[in-house]
Amino acid sequence: MKFGVIIIGDEILSGRRQDKHMVKVIELLAARGQQLAWARYIGDDRPLITAALKEAMDSGDVVFSCGGIGATPDDHTRQCAAAAAGLPLALHPEAQRLIEERMRDVAVEQGVPFEPDRPDNIHRLNMGVFPEGAAIIPNPYNKIPGFSLGDVHFVPGFPVMAHPMIEWLLDHRYGHLRPVAHAERAVYVRGSMEATLTPLMEQIEAQFDGVRIFSLPSVDHPQRGRHIELGVKGEPARVEQAFAALQAGLAALPGVEFGTE
Repeated sequence: MKFGVIIIGDEILSGRRQDKHMVKVIELLAARGQQLAWARYIGDDRPLITAALKEAMDSGDVVFSCGGIGATPDDHTRQCAAAAAGLPLALHPEAQRLIEERMRDVAVEQGVPFEPDRPDNIHRLNMGVFPEGAAIIPNPYNKIPGFSLGDVHFVPGFPVMAHPMIEWLLDHRYGHLRPVAHAERAVYVRGSMEATLTPLMEQIEAQFDGVRIFSLPSVDHPQRGRHIELGVKGEPARVEQAFAALQAGLAALPGVEFGTE
């Protein structure tokens, strides 16, 4: 299965907040022998969010959607998820229980009575209004749950909540997935340009099925100066063969210097 992540919020696109989700999802997947296939950033725009979620639901991929599941006017993800899935919204009974449990906990912490009919407490129940038939994602930070529709999973924008929830999903929903065998080998190349190296890159990919080549040029690296990080990635055994062929091809090119230092 492929894994994707959608990060929602104007604050990310404006620079008011820095995204911490993608790098954490990469880390959590890598620890389980998996890789992130794609990522999308979307502002608080209902048509854009709905279209992205519809595409995610149709993709068959495992998708983590981070942000916008609160109950303020700038939170649209729950409504967009329902629209994308063609489902009505309804207060989830388990979500209601968890939210009320959280409100009771807060009342005890503050030393005040719990008043379920108070307008602000009634409003908080909107955080449990999910597309009908959604499954609950437990939130160990404050009990306010996220939800899942198939393999698309909706968690808050707060990293302290979202990341343990994603980790729970990986272990409980996808713990059966076998690690994907993957390796990468690369060298630093000097004295050449990508256009010159392209025929060799094409040759390597054509010769070794399932191996992908990557080229990462740098023009102003503070230590290495102008260079190209050139490498291969894919199934470990094939990568070793392709890497040997890559080095041999580089050695045959006049004026090219390369090494792993």
